[in-house]
Amino acid sequence: MKTILVTGGAGFIGGCFVRMALNRHDVCIINLDKLTYAGNFDSLESVVGRKNHVFVQGDICDAALLSELFESHRPGAIVNFAAESHVDRSIDGPAAFVATNVVGTFTLLEQALRFWKQLPAAESAAFRFVQVSTDEVYGSLGPTGAFSETNQYRPSSPYSASKAAADHFVRAYHKTYGLPVLTTNCSNNYGPYQFPEKLIPLVTLNAIEGRPLPIYGDGLQSRDWLYVEDHCRAISALLERGQPGQVYNIGGNCERTNLDIVSTICRTIDGLLPDLPHAPSEQLITHVTDRPGHDRRYAIDAAKIRDSLGWEPLETFETGIQKTVQWCLENRAWLRRITSGAYRRERRGLG
Repeated sequence: MKTILVTGGAGFIGGCFVRMALNRHDVCIINLDKLTYAGNFDSLESVVGRKNHVFVQGDICDAALLSELFESHRPGAIVNFAAESHVDRSIDGPAAFVATNVVGTFTLLEQALRFWKQLPAAESAAFRFVQVSTDEVYGSLGPTGAFSETNQYRPSSPYSASKAAADHFVRAYHKTYGLPVLTTNCSNNYGPYQFPEKLIPLVTLNAIEGRPLPIYGDGLQSRDWLYVEDHCRAISALLERGQPGQVYNIGGNCERTNLDIVSTICRTIDGLLPDLPHAPSEQLITHVTDRPGHDRRYAIDAAKIRDSLGWEPLETFETGIQKTVQWCLENRAWLRRITSGAYRRERRGLG
C-alpha cells in the first residue's frame, strides 16, 4: 500500500483528492491540514475512521512536525495543496500568503529532501513531490492565445506572487538537488465543498436566498473553469506517470466570462427551483467596483498533459455546474455551518 502525504487535505481541492484517492486506490493518506477558515473537517466525513486515512492538524511551516511525519509514516509521495488561495484576502493581508505559500513550501521541501536523500535506491527513484499551483502565476492574457508551460511568470496579486515564488523553489530543488518534483498550474476550480467566498459558491448561495449577485467591474473578465474531480484525476495521473522535473498545465477547456458564469448559475437555479419568489435570478446581478490588479483573461493550453498522459476533463461546464448547484441544494446544512463563522460573504480585497 502506497503512502501519500497530502498537505491541505481538508481544503476544497485537497479534500476532493483525499476522498477520491481513498475510494479508488489502494493507498494510505497522511492528511496534514492547519484547519484555517478554508479547511473544513466536515468535508472528510465520508473517510473519517478509515484505517488508511490519518488526519493530523498542523502547519507545513512546522519543521519538527513534518520531520516526525516523514519518519513515522515514510510516504512515497507528497501532494502539496496547502495554501492561502483567495486573491481578495491577499490584497487585504499578504503576510499570511508569504508565510504559508512561500515559507511553508520551502519548509516542506527541506524536510522532503532530507527524507528522500536517505531512502534506498528503489524508493528514492519512485518518490514524487507534486506542487499544486495556479494559472494566475502567468499574469493576464490578451484577447487571444492560451498559457502553455513555457510562459513566463508575471504574477499580478500578492496571492499569485506567493505561488510563483513557491513554484520557483520547487523547481530549484529539482535542478539543484535532484528532488523528483512535478509542478501543476491549474485553471479555476469549482465543485462541491468549495468555500463560499469564491465566485461560483457565493453566487449560488446568494441566488438561492435572493441576495445581490456581485460582479466585479463589467463582468467580462474571462477564466478557464475546471471541475474539481477532473483536476484530482489529473493529479493522480501525474503521480502514476508524470515525468519528474516537468510542469503540467491542467485546464477544463472551458473559457467563460464572469458574467456568463453568473448567468448560467442563475438559469440552473431557476430550473431546479421553479417556485423561487425572486426569479428570474439574473435580476439580482449587481456590478461592483473592480478589485485592484484584476487580471483580464486566463486560458489554459492543456495539450501537454493530454498528449503525454492521456488525461482530459470529463465534465463540461454545463454538467459540472448542474452537479455543483444540485450539491449546494442538498447540502445546505454544511453551507450554513461554513457561513456561521467569521465569514459573512462580505466584500474583501478593496485594497
